[in-house]
Amino acid sequence: MSAFTPDAAAAASSDADLDAARFLGQTYHQLQAELAKVIVGQERVIEELLIAIFARGHSLMQGVPGLAKTLLVSTLAQAMDLSFARIQFTPDLMPSDITGTDILQEDPDTGRRRFEFQEGPVFANLLLADEINRTPPKTQAALLQAMQERQVTAGNKTFDLPQPFFVLATQNPIEQEGTYPLPEAQLDRFMFMVTVNYPKRDEELEVLKRTTGAPAARVAKLVDAARVMRLQETVRRVPVGDHVYHFALDVVRATRPNEPGASDFVRHWLSWGAGPRAGQYLILAGKARALMRGRLFVTLEDVEAVAPAVLRHRLVPNFNAEAEGITVEQIVDKVLTLIPRGKGERLL
Repeated sequence: MSAFTPDAAAAASSDADLDAARFLGQTYHQLQAELAKVIVGQERVIEELLIAIFARGHSLMQGVPGLAKTLLVSTLAQAMDLSFARIQFTPDLMPSDITGTDILQEDPDTGRRRFEFQEGPVFANLLLADEINRTPPKTQAALLQAMQERQVTAGNKTFDLPQPFFVLATQNPIEQEGTYPLPEAQLDRFMFMVTVNYPKRDEELEVLKRTTGAPAARVAKLVDAARVMRLQETVRRVPVGDHVYHFALDVVRATRPNEPGASDFVRHWLSWGAGPRAGQYLILAGKARALMRGRLFVTLEDVEAVAPAVLRHRLVPNFNAEAEGITVEQIVDKVLTLIPRGKGERLL
């Protein structure tokens, strides 16, 4: 008889999970160190992008031009050894410029003509959608199927995208001229909206020194596409307590002004709250964050930490909030203070 009993199998599986969890934590710290060779500061931004990648989510980065958003994404692709493509979104960009199109080709042997699909830049592991809100909604919507289903349909054929597949989009603040608001359906497909702020004085001084001197150091390739997919599977296996599920659910439901028992400030400041996908992303992002910190379980603090990035693009402030100068971040912070922290307790 084999010595590999069910108990032994469970123990081996547990050891493998522990090793995978440790590797994810090590990979996170190694990626931080490699990115620091090129990117000055922005530790929070880097952490949130890696959480989204490990949790198999897309991210939208918002910030004024010149904050190294594009450089960060391209450097991340190098360090993770992922195929990379960049699309500069402009008002005249067409959907086929993203997904690809059928090209009429002639067979040199037979002389017969036939259509062949020419893949667009979306066929990459990591797609940088640069200044995504500078193109009209029709072209923005070309990414919807790719982001949700990891597929592209052209004519009557459907093509699978390379795995893993991520969209990291950059967006100028909506107040600037020449921008188009993203449709709510597309915003909801981004796990995170990551805000990129101006650097601190000492960080900006270091940027000046680095960018006006010798060329930046090249980053090492730490993982590959196959390894990234295994890390994503590891994140999915992290156990979550019922009290954490309830907490994430309460946070999401507390943002809905039409929900029974909604707080007065939510009714006063919000036209629309977060949908069910927000709760899914709170849990998945919490799992990835826990592993990145060396824990094999998710805490309420993990959910709280990722809540602003998950919720800030899903809440729709109304006129009252705008008139009173209330930001989405302030509303999210206030919502989090309402949720009971006791195990198994629910707000709604």
